Amino acid sequence: MAVPLRIQSDWAQALRKDEGEAWLSCHPPGKPTLYGSLTCQGIGLDGIPEVTASEGFIVNEINKKSIHISCPKENASSKFLAPYTTFSRIHTKSITCLDISSGGGLGVSSSTDGSMKIWQASNGELRRVLEGHVFDVNCCRFFPSGLVVLSGGMDAQLKIWSAEDASCVVTFKGHKGGILDTAIVDRGKNVVSASRDGTARLWDCGRSACLGVIADCGSSINGVAVGTADNSINLGSPEQMPSEREVGTESKMLLLAREDKKLQCLGLQSRQPVFLFIGSDAFNCCSFLSGFLLLAGTQDGNIYQLDVRSPRAPVQVIHRSGAPVMSLLSFRDGFIASQGDGSSFIVQQDLDYVIELTGADCDPVYKVATWEKQIYTCCRDGLVRRYQLSDL
Repeated sequence: MAVPLRIQSDWAQALRKDEGEAWLSCHPPGKPTLYGSLTCQGIGLDGIPEVTASEGFIVNEINKKSIHISCPKENASSKFLAPYTTFSRIHTKSITCLDISSGGGLGVSSSTDGSMKIWQASNGELRRVLEGHVFDVNCCRFFPSGLVVLSGGMDAQLKIWSAEDASCVVTFKGHKGGILDTAIVDRGKNVVSASRDGTARLWDCGRSACLGVIADCGSSINGVAVGTADNSINLGSPEQMPSEREVGTESKMLLLAREDKKLQCLGLQSRQPVFLFIGSDAFNCCSFLSGFLLLAGTQDGNIYQLDVRSPRAPVQVIHRSGAPVMSLLSFRDGFIASQGDGSSFIVQQDLDYVIELTGADCDPVYKVATWEKQIYTCCRDGLVRRYQLSDL
């Protein structure tokens, strides 16, 4: 994995003025950090600044919103992307979660200001306020239809909302602790919730009933993911006949990111163990990349890539900083990760550089969502940032 490069968070503004400067640094593991700077030598007729780098760094390419920097000595290369636009009026405090609807038209987000809101993805304009949870909302996401929202709160309740009129249509009760993450099974007849109470539960949306406790691990479950298993993976058989209200659970794996440093995988329908992997610290988040590859991120900054077919040893461990890994999202032929130090970055197989999403300065980026070539992040600084990959 490439050696991390860092840049001043507001580099795009700083380099817009003549003789404007922005700092740079390169962080080779186990070696001293290399520091450098970028200087604007003037603005071209196309509005793009002419930028030079200090010794040891090279500017490969620059556009209005992106700059590609290399540090040849450490074989490091990153493309830094500035936000296309920033939404500052959705929430007043830290934004803990966000999602974008399948059609790309709407966003939903939750904040420590106690609110959950639906907004227009193009301009951040407020559309609906979803009121009904007591205390903070921890997680929110759209169903595949894009018309319905699933949320989980510190009040141990899971709720389903209409995005059209903001009504709460279903409330699931049963957890004894705050809900930390959710997953939607197939088209959403069933959903999974993960809680601080150490359980993951499967729910029937049509009857607003719990179909079962899938796992009870005695440790807070921070993140959950559902994925379709490759044919070669043995998910085991259920001990009892599954309820006819279970829809789409067969051939699905359930992945649990646990506070007790364990990553647990089981058959969603069978409830049988597939593997248990012990990491370096608490697992915060997890995501499937394919029918057998998955990612999981820890509190001490490790991103583990595992193969379900041979999970004893990781395929690779990516460690860019000691900051907690906050979110992981499969993207194209790679993934997007965000961390507690304000970094979020895209790793793609066919690129020999990392794409860094800049703008957050030391504030954790809690969640990332995508729609086509647009990427949205939410941050402790109370901002939603939207990036356009076409700006690369």
